[in-house]
Amino acid sequence: MKTSGRLASFAVAGLLAALPACSGPDGRGGGGRTGAGAPAGAVTAQPGATGTVFRGGRPAAAGAGDPYFPELGNGGYDVTHYALTLAYEPGTGRLEGTAEITAKATEDLSAFNLDLLGMEVLSATVDGLRAQARRDGQELTLQPLDHVRRGATFRSVVRYAGTPEPVTHAHGWREGWLRTDNGAVAFGEPTGSMSWFPGNHHPSDKASYDITVTVPKEVQAISNGQLRARRTSGDRATYHWHQAEPMASYVATVAIGSYDIKTSRTRSGVPVVSAMDKTAGVDEDGAVLGRFPEIMEWAEGRFGPYPFSAAGVIVDQAADVPYALETQTRPTIPADIFHTTNVVHELAHQWFGNSVTPRTWRDMWLNEGFATYAEWLWTEDHGGASAQEHFERNHAKAADDDEWDFPPAEPPSASDISAQPVYVRGAMVIHKIRRTVGDEAFRTLVRGWALRHRHGHASTNDFTAYVEAKVGRDLDSIWDSWLYGDGKPA
Repeated sequence: MKTSGRLASFAVAGLLAALPACSGPDGRGGGGRTGAGAPAGAVTAQPGATGTVFRGGRPAAAGAGDPYFPELGNGGYDVTHYALTLAYEPGTGRLEGTAEITAKATEDLSAFNLDLLGMEVLSATVDGLRAQARRDGQELTLQPLDHVRRGATFRSVVRYAGTPEPVTHAHGWREGWLRTDNGAVAFGEPTGSMSWFPGNHHPSDKASYDITVTVPKEVQAISNGQLRARRTSGDRATYHWHQAEPMASYVATVAIGSYDIKTSRTRSGVPVVSAMDKTAGVDEDGAVLGRFPEIMEWAEGRFGPYPFSAAGVIVDQAADVPYALETQTRPTIPADIFHTTNVVHELAHQWFGNSVTPRTWRDMWLNEGFATYAEWLWTEDHGGASAQEHFERNHAKAADDDEWDFPPAEPPSASDISAQPVYVRGAMVIHKIRRTVGDEAFRTLVRGWALRHRHGHASTNDFTAYVEAKVGRDLDSIWDSWLYGDGKPA
């Protein structure tokens, strides 16, 4: 994600109001120190009484245990594939959907949960048999006719419809399924994806996707991955997009509107599909989009082979969205902030965040620190300020600047995971590593990190252990001062 300025706190109205500032005991576990559990009064939707045994199975947890979003995601299963079939009417804002979710049970299940905000559930089945469905806030609990055994692959189908409710931030910024003048754009970080399809909406559970969208034929539907088919029937057009590589739900997207579609292929052979909002009046000379092949080639040189089978950007006039988002294979950038720096930042996220995905939202600095440092590397490699100059300029800021509000690996609450220390001080951690190991070793280290966890997950502990193993000694002086230390480091 990249904002037009500092991303302010975004305690989500209603949904996140009950979340306290997270803190925990000393010791670095997971993506940092152990986080707090669910807050008092948190919803823990379960079918029937807690602990009820149903033909050998038990209800799975209604959350993935994230330190900042304890209700987000679900326990008991791992999704392997989503097949989403959507129909959208821009004039009314009504969305009709069928979500076919293929998953593997990680425990014996009598019931399990999906995250779905708003929308009416019309029907639900598990392995072709009708399942009982219960709603409790953002939790949709399905109780299949027969329990699901641990290790078994099962398929859930949920039909739903309604007008998606955007998730509103404290300062009026929104995420989720957002209506535009002639369509919609879906922004999912960190919780918005559950506003338009049911699923296991935590970054720790990635899956492949097929997203099929039917819209009026005068507009287009763009999504992640590669376009497999486009067909028309009467006054409607249907687009089928396929995302083969694993994807976290928060970087899934659909963009519906009137677009100028640009296609090409990178020097390494990756097909590029970019969608430019025809109503935006931006980059009409192609000065920014025209540099995409150059930026792509540069990024591969810096970070290693591009991790996906498609690339591109979506530029739209999404209302009330002052930030770009690294939607997988095709970052979404609002028209008024479509410039080269943001393209560099969001493209870097394809390696850092999308391919190497954080285990929890506490590990967010691994996304934003690397993407911000990519901006510094770009200017350094293209005649602008060096990364050292960027570092020094930021380090010169006063001790009471918001850059030093908290350590990047320990945001104090959910509302801080996209604040300045995560971005800028995160980038400064990366630069300290580079200064310690030298330029050539740093390039090798970064490319190795992206390859080691390609299409997987990583925590802060994973990263620090990896770096120390490559360096051959501990780097506590960096971790203690820059990654975990309070206040401005000396």
